[in-house]
Amino acid sequence: MTLTTTTTTTSADEAVADRARPAASLARTPTGPRKVSQRRIFTSILWRDVLVTVRQPWLFLAEALLQPLFILFVFGKVLADMNYVDESYVPLLLPGIVGLTAFISALQATALPLVMDFSYSKEIEDRLMAPVGVRLVALEKILFGGIRGFVAAALMVPVGILILGVPWWPASALPAIVGVLVLGSLLGGALGLVLGTMVPARRVGVVFGLALTPLMFTAAAQYSLLSLHGLRWFQVAVGINPITYINEGLRDVLLGKVESVPYGIDMAVLAVATVVAAVVGIRGFTRRALD
Repeated sequence: MTLTTTTTTTSADEAVADRARPAASLARTPTGPRKVSQRRIFTSILWRDVLVTVRQPWLFLAEALLQPLFILFVFGKVLADMNYVDESYVPLLLPGIVGLTAFISALQATALPLVMDFSYSKEIEDRLMAPVGVRLVALEKILFGGIRGFVAAALMVPVGILILGVPWWPASALPAIVGVLVLGSLLGGALGLVLGTMVPARRVGVVFGLALTPLMFTAAAQYSLLSLHGLRWFQVAVGINPITYINEGLRDVLLGKVESVPYGIDMAVLAVATVVAAVVGIRGFTRRALD
């Protein structure tokens, strides 16, 4: 009698255990790491860079606006007040300085940090360890540089108008202006990626001095490309510079009386130059990242 009772009790306990086992097993089953899309990771990396810039606004403004402001003030205000330049020159100058600001700010924001990351700080290794493709990391660098360049150019417009005392740009031209500045800023970011992956840290000062000076003074920022009839060789050199077509595009939209390259040609040249520079830069970035 005792044995029967024990057996019955044991069987009942095992039945209860069997019913509880599936729930316990389900609770212990590891779900694994939650998958995050490449797009979300890309956005997070970009947003981090934007936040770092927002937290240092004065540094960004000094880097982006100090040089173009001095050029604008000296050439457009001081020389104009001293009657060394004609009054028609002042409206021509502002679009060139705005376009130059978009390109140079984007280029510097991309190239200089990359040189330091690959050479000293090695901060880029943290980005490369993220679960995202190396090419997307390079593309984020281009896009972030483009954002900085566009914001710097947008800030230069009202400041330049107030300094020079020229009429405000018409709202009807805003879409065309935005289109030129977006492509110009992305071009600066793409070329910044090329320089940032090619230039060693010990030679960055020399290379940037040799690269930026010709780019700035052959960019048609202080003159129009089509006005260089008497200097044919210099006109060819200016026409080769892709920054020229940022400035010419702005002038074609804003200054109907100034002879400039048609807007459609400007946009086509900028688009092709941006794609080529991006492809070269991304390949260089991938090579450096895998070394």
